[in-house]
Amino acid sequence: MPAAGFYRARRARTAPRETEDFLQALILPLIMLAGAMQAFAAVMGAQLRVALVNPWLATLVVFAINAFFFAAVYAVRPLPVPTLESVAAMPWWAPFSGLIGALAGVVGIFFIDKVGAAPFNGVLITANIVASLAIDHFGLLGAPHHALNIGRLAGGALMVGGIYLITAF
Repeated sequence: MPAAGFYRARRARTAPRETEDFLQALILPLIMLAGAMQAFAAVMGAQLRVALVNPWLATLVVFAINAFFFAAVYAVRPLPVPTLESVAAMPWWAPFSGLIGALAGVVGIFFIDKVGAAPFNGVLITANIVASLAIDHFGLLGAPHHALNIGRLAGGALMVGGIYLITAF
């Protein structure tokens, strides 16, 4: 096989793997970016509440913009479409995930300017970590089981200690 043919054949075999590795390497940076954006979003929501005076109107504005944005994304990328079987097999509580997340957003709109961005987000994230440890350990809501161990317990304890320091000073 000529060298150029070997290179093309090798590239064809490795291209999907390289793409997969590249996408895998983006996961943590994207999660970190989302976390940083969430801190800004909470402060932005509080400022919206101040400007609009009514916290419920501020929440409505936020979610109207979200609904418009995701409707536009769905219009551009409508596939895949769920099957009737997948919808019928969905747990009854699955559609309420947005409401649960919205409640966290509303709490931010109400209180972030009262306690500060760092304490608010620190307590929110620490509570999220502690709850996530329980979800992982018990496999709650169909999540994969990840046993609680000394390392995970220490990480949770460090989060609790860190938020204590952030809120105390």
